[in-house]
This record gives sequence, structure tokens and C-alpha cells, in this order.
Amino acid sequence: MLENKVAYITGGTKGIGYGIAKMLLEQGVKVAISGRNLDDAKAAAAKLGDDVLPLQSDVRNFDDEQAAVDAVVEKFGRLDVMVANAGVGKFAPVDELSSEDWNQMLETNLNGVFHSLKASVEALKKSEGYYITIASLAGTNFFANGAAYNASKFGVVGFTQATMIDLRKYNIKVTTIMPGSVATHFNNHTPNAEDAWKIQPEDIGQLVVDLLNMNPRTLPSKIEVRPSQPK
Repeated sequence: MLENKVAYITGGTKGIGYGIAKMLLEQGVKVAISGRNLDDAKAAAAKLGDDVLPLQSDVRNFDDEQAAVDAVVEKFGRLDVMVANAGVGKFAPVDELSSEDWNQMLETNLNGVFHSLKASVEALKKSEGYYITIASLAGTNFFANGAAYNASKFGVVGFTQATMIDLRKYNIKVTTIMPGSVATHFNNHTPNAEDAWKIQPEDIGQLVVDLLNMNPRTLPSKIEVRPSQPK
């Protein structure tokens, strides 16, 4: 069902984005991944497979995202799935939070998902495709030291749900996935054996596959996912 569909994943060089790319490739999807550094994207693409298209894009920059989407359509002829995954997290009490860190999180986590959508929406209209954002349980659960991160992820959830309503008339499906603890490099963490209890990146990838395979009459528009047995 998914063979020869085309997906573009931002922040696809590691972590959740890489896991999504891996699972989509197993289903025969043609995949493009981007990162802020082209060499990192090329290295990740080489590990994933010969046909993966590596791209440079800093999602804070709309022109980067537009160029990336244009490159995907030029290579593959279409775009069926846009996964806005790129994100950053820095945590500090609000009175110690720097303006630089605040701006980086809002520009990457929130502006970035808008740029990904804006750059891809016309291609998605043509394919009657799927737009997926990777938010977080931090988009509904606030916590100490999380003011900027919470603000960005609450924004992603609201943005995505409003986008879902705006775009369904074009038969574009829109979903936000809100993971809890995932075994990734997020926040300078190095995945290790002690992360076995956490959601694995491939689990989010499987969830994306399941969404794409769902009967088109049904839309899981907002999905919370968490470890079955938290540590």
C-alpha cells in the first residue's frame, strides 16, 4: 500500500526522525531526510540505504525548507508524507532562561513546523497526502524548567490541530504525535542499554506506518504515546 510513496522527514539524521525513515523504507516508501548539516544528512542516508535523499535544511529558515521540498519533488516527482520532526530542547528556570535559548526553541520547534507545512502544502494538495508533526507530552503537561519547551510544544499541538481542520477539505490528513520518554540523543543524552524501558525511535516509525495504512475514513488527529512501564 505504501510502496513508492514519497516521504520527507526533517531532523532525520538521528533519533525519532531516523527511526521513522528506517520504518518507512521497510515499507517501500521513498525517503528524503534533512539536517542542519549536509554531511550529517549524507552519513545518515548512507546508513539507511542508497536511495535515500540527504538534504540540508535549518527549519528556522523558510527558504531552506522550500528548497528541500523542491528537491524532493524534483527527484521523486511528488511528495506524499511530510514529517515535521526537527526539534531542540533546553531546560532552565524561567528567571534563568536566556533569550537566545527561548528564541532557538520557538524558532525551531514551532516556526519550523510552520515552515515545513508552508513549503510542502501545495505538493500535499496534489497528492492528497499526509502532514505529521512530532510534538511531545510536554505539549499538554507543563513542568518546572520547561517554560520555553512547553510553550513551543503546546504551540505545535495547537498549530497542528488547527491545520488539520484547515486542510481536510483538500483530503490532506494531519496528525500530531506526542511522545513521552524516547531513547534518543535529545538534550545531549547518549542512548544506552539503560534506555530499554523507553519508547524506541522505531516505535514512533511504526506508528507513522500504522497511520499511513489506516482506512482513509478515519483520522487519529492527536496521539499521545508513552512507555508502557515507566522507570
